[in-house]
Amino acid sequence: MMPQTTPPPVGLCVQDLTVRYGTAAVLQGVSFSVPVSGQLIGLLGVNGSGKTTLLKAAAGLLPHTGQCLLDGVPLESLSTRRLAQTVSYIPQQSGISVSLSAREVVLMGFNPRLGVLQSPTAAMRAAADEALRTVGLADKAGQDYLTLSGGEKQLCILARTIAEDAPLLLLDEPTAQLDPIAAADFITTIQKLNRELGITVLLVEHRLEEVLPIADRVILMEDGAIGFDGSPRRFADSLSRNGEHPMASALPASAKIFRDLGESGECPLTVREGRDFISSTFENRIRALTEKSAPERSEKAVRVQDIRFRYARESADILRDVSLDVCRGEHLCLLGGNGTGKTTLLGILSGALKPYHGTVTLDGKKLGAYSAKNLYHKNIAVLPQDPQTVFLKKTVCEDLRETCRAMEYDRAESEERIAEIAEKLGIGTLLDRHPYDLSGGEQQKAALAKLLLLQPKLLLLDEPTKGIDAYGKERLADILGDLKSGGITVVTVTHDAEFAAAYADRCAFLFDGEIVSTDTPNVFFAGNTFYTTAAHRISKDIFDNAVLCGDVVELCRMNGRKGGRREK
Repeated sequence: MMPQTTPPPVGLCVQDLTVRYGTAAVLQGVSFSVPVSGQLIGLLGVNGSGKTTLLKAAAGLLPHTGQCLLDGVPLESLSTRRLAQTVSYIPQQSGISVSLSAREVVLMGFNPRLGVLQSPTAAMRAAADEALRTVGLADKAGQDYLTLSGGEKQLCILARTIAEDAPLLLLDEPTAQLDPIAAADFITTIQKLNRELGITVLLVEHRLEEVLPIADRVILMEDGAIGFDGSPRRFADSLSRNGEHPMASALPASAKIFRDLGESGECPLTVREGRDFISSTFENRIRALTEKSAPERSEKAVRVQDIRFRYARESADILRDVSLDVCRGEHLCLLGGNGTGKTTLLGILSGALKPYHGTVTLDGKKLGAYSAKNLYHKNIAVLPQDPQTVFLKKTVCEDLRETCRAMEYDRAESEERIAEIAEKLGIGTLLDRHPYDLSGGEQQKAALAKLLLLQPKLLLLDEPTKGIDAYGKERLADILGDLKSGGITVVTVTHDAEFAAAYADRCAFLFDGEIVSTDTPNVFFAGNTFYTTAAHRISKDIFDNAVLCGDVVELCRMNGRKGGRREK
């Protein structure tokens, strides 16, 4: 009888993987396998748990101990072409900053060194166009990639992945910069690739609302190790029973409502399951909560009057007749789809962009009347979309100390302020790390620390919750609350409807370069159908103005269960 041999593993096999940044072990003995058989796996965890590092190692981009095997072959022994043909990795930032058409970006998928093909064959062009059609960008093939919206850029990179025809797709926070509608469309496209083309997907995503309903499997990273590996439903049920877990606040809205109402059994995950649970269990005689009004504030910190802006004389206006007042100590959230002018308006508020018509005043003084030094010294601080742009030094601590020197703090005061802010933001363990070695969420926190050292009167934040886990968002909200109580005004550009609904004083909606509505969060989100919170989508047509999970829970308890018993 011939001796039996064990066949080599098929797909991605990670064995005792350890990755270090300096002396710090970011991954510690991680082992798991991903068969290339069309699974969609959610890779979850709080900031700093090792998710991005694990993806990079699995893509062959980081030195490590232990093994990463593809079909039984170590990654480091594969040729660049073979690796590109098997694993496609989409990082948090695309890294494309040169002027290329969407088609040229997709054609990069045929070159494992990510170079632009000078003379693509007809077959390659046809494949690139087919990939663009698959993601809904056929009409954008000739358009400059840099002029695409955030959602279109992500879809273009995804089309490049399709052109690479790799059976394993690694995605790191792909919806972080997308508005809710674009994010839902992107996730739908990923699901289509997974289900219809059999591509195996390993997806890092903080929004469990999007991941759990479509995932076949969930892997939870905790302090560089695997804390859970199993079904999404079992994962949600375990978090629902353990409200102290740092991931519990990231549960889908339907699961949170189920948990907070003290229900037992299998928790709902999707909007439909949440609606079915509420409508079948609770009365709705009382349909609305008392409207919440914004705090009375009279002192105007920022006044925007009749702003018009365009990037070139011959181009169309990006902003048209925009007027807006923001009061001292107020948190205003600017929302709207990708490409509607939100970041442009933030640039005008910061003084970085000059409108050709209209005025902006800070504390009653036109921005143009401030010197550059005075404008950004205890007046305005800006957190850009890409936090990497604020870092200048080799460690986070050196960057913070440089900011303290610019503010003319003495050494003792500098160290005291850095320690205080590091503790508030939970970045004490990151101070000796290079900023570029941090995850996207960790970079956001470190960049925010630099801004807080500037002691601004006006804090401008562009997508501050991008890449930050749910617990981190709550910490950020606490910090912003402290700043507001100290008289600091905050203007936030965000796609995060849940964050804006919970923590903004007012929300303004930009559409096609104009502010079309401004109101308190409960009125603002209750009036929208698609650009709204999950809690409102769950309770729509059952209750009238519930936009937070707590609102839905309160109304359920006020109404009581069907059959007459009221909740406590």
